[in-house]
Amino acid sequence: MKITTKGRYGLTIALELAREVGNGPISLRSIAKKKNLSEHYLEQLIGPLRNAGLVKSIRGAHGGYILNGDPKQITAGDIIRTLEGPIVLVESIENEEAAQRELWTRMRDAVKNVLDQTSLADLIAHEKDTEETSLQEGYMFYI
Repeated sequence: MKITTKGRYGLTIALELAREVGNGPISLRSIAKKKNLSEHYLEQLIGPLRNAGLVKSIRGAHGGYILNGDPKQITAGDIIRTLEGPIVLVESIENEEAAQRELWTRMRDAVKNVLDQTSLADLIAHEKDTEETSLQEGYMFYI
């Protein structure tokens, strides 16, 4: 299984919207500029996310997009499946030997579990923990 830029950038959009929950809509232009991504490409990705009910568009001069739900309830799996389709590691495993079928099934289920048990809030919390750790380490002086 390979996550393409559709899945990666879609997750980037969702994370940016999750960080700004309660602060009003965010434009794709601002996300593209902040993350150095193509605004046009992000526009192509936002449609499926909106159609799936994961994000909501707000019209008007101060419009943009907001996350359509609690970041604790929206998972990485929701985003990846919306943009990448079903999670499969190997196609047509029916012709494989039983042991191989079991391996591919267990691997697929493990990937699904990680994606489905990782919320946007979890990813944001992980980023904050990583930043705090690097800040603490950044101020250490050894003589």
